[in-house]
Amino acid sequence: MHQNPQSTVVRRRLVTTLAVTGSILLTAACGPGGVGTAGSSGGSTPKAGGTLTFAVGSYAGCVDPQQVGSNDTIYALRQIVDSLTDQDPATGKIVPWLAERWEVSQDARTFTFHLRPGATFSDGTPVDAQAVKDTFDAAPKLGAKASLAIGYLSGYTGTKVVDKLTAAVSFKQPNAQFLQATSTFSLGLVSPASARKTADQRCTEGIAGSGPFTLEGYKANQSITLARRGGYNWGSSLWRKPGEAYLDKVVFTIVPEAGVRTGSLQSGQVDAIGSVGLADESALRSGGAVDLRARANPGVVFNLGLNNSRPLLREPAVRQAIQAAINRQEIVKAIYPTGSKPATSVLAHTTPFYTDLGARLAFDPGKATSLLDAAGWRPGADGIRAKDGTRLSLTVVWFPVAATIQPTLELIQQQLKAAGVEIQLREIPVTQIVGVQQSGDFDALWGNITRADPDILRSSYSTALANAYRIKPGKLETVLNEQAATTDATKRQALVAEAQRLIVENAYVVPVVELTTELGVAKRVHDLDFEASSRIQLHDTWKS
Repeated sequence: MHQNPQSTVVRRRLVTTLAVTGSILLTAACGPGGVGTAGSSGGSTPKAGGTLTFAVGSYAGCVDPQQVGSNDTIYALRQIVDSLTDQDPATGKIVPWLAERWEVSQDARTFTFHLRPGATFSDGTPVDAQAVKDTFDAAPKLGAKASLAIGYLSGYTGTKVVDKLTAAVSFKQPNAQFLQATSTFSLGLVSPASARKTADQRCTEGIAGSGPFTLEGYKANQSITLARRGGYNWGSSLWRKPGEAYLDKVVFTIVPEAGVRTGSLQSGQVDAIGSVGLADESALRSGGAVDLRARANPGVVFNLGLNNSRPLLREPAVRQAIQAAINRQEIVKAIYPTGSKPATSVLAHTTPFYTDLGARLAFDPGKATSLLDAAGWRPGADGIRAKDGTRLSLTVVWFPVAATIQPTLELIQQQLKAAGVEIQLREIPVTQIVGVQQSGDFDALWGNITRADPDILRSSYSTALANAYRIKPGKLETVLNEQAATTDATKRQALVAEAQRLIVENAYVVPVVELTTELGVAKRVHDLDFEASSRIQLHDTWKS
């Protein structure tokens, strides 16, 4: 691993700095999340140059990292912004990137970052304390598309420019999750000029980041092209290579059909593909020219996000019956890549403070029947239940971001029909995700959210934030706020466990399957690495 010249000093400082609030570091701790390693040079000498072509299944319709939540687009945009910190995917520890060191106040309300000198944005302006302030001041004003960034900055009261390279970020309440949040793409720094743009301008024109690549161009629903940043010399302390990236260019091409992506990789037209499905694994393994690389995603698992304000779904019994009627193991075995796991909580098992609630998510058709019978839902002639003349019929909205989604929902459709619940499926373009969530015009949404910190539960289900699933204020809200405020790791773990239990017991959403990111990568590609949230990092990647 490459370390910058100040690495030893930085690490000593970190020990001192985090000793004050050592429990905060533990909020990012997680066990091994991968299947093997993401890439290896195999003893060869890395070389600079070349273009990497990466085929993904969808395009989010925006080129601002702070306003994108789809993995396929994040793969590209993560490369154009640097973060204050980075997170070690093997240990979960927070390590230096643009910030050489930092201090956290005793009450976890103020986070002071000391920036490394010399970093610049692609528009030539310096990465300094003012840029940190401008980035964080602008993010909460971006609107619903920036829900992740807004959640991370909940309670933000401002950033003080202490001096040119020192920024103190403050919150009105303790914010234990914020240190890990500074390692995410959602809080990647943008230039002051970019921060002044409107949300729509940032989406359509892009932003100037300080990352190892720049946005050279994009064609909606066709491709995103990145170019190596000349003079780059301020990479993460986790990266092996000092200075500039190896690759000259990276082209992310949009190929919605999984079979076409697989064929393109086998024929050599592309160097890597995303969203490898179970059906494609054998074909990719058989040729011997492709590696399959997988890593379990931390965060909220794939789930049916139920709209708790809908008349049919206001009844806890209906939500709980849907939860009991789904056979998760059957779904994983039939559809998902090798190594995938059925959901055993609303959080994936690789998430810090995950709690195993598998017994409460067990397939139990008898329980589903009893719940619906007791609630007065009676089977009709076609097997679908009804009450007071209303059929138990729901529409699930889904977005085509992975080849596994449609077959998963079709199997769920069959499983729920056996319980007397009718499911209709409605496909919506990925660019409309935010609009649908805001409108509330849905019975259920299929989706997941990746983050290597359990505060993703607050970002997703707090009634004080976006609250896409229209959950009523109650005990869950209190628990989510308390876990975000405590700096005691033991107390936070207990609160996160309670939040998971409340979500599962009340079936506010219905967890189904953990996301395992599986990529197909040509063997001529080396060191294509996963970062802590199972997205990719391309600075060290090279082609032979």
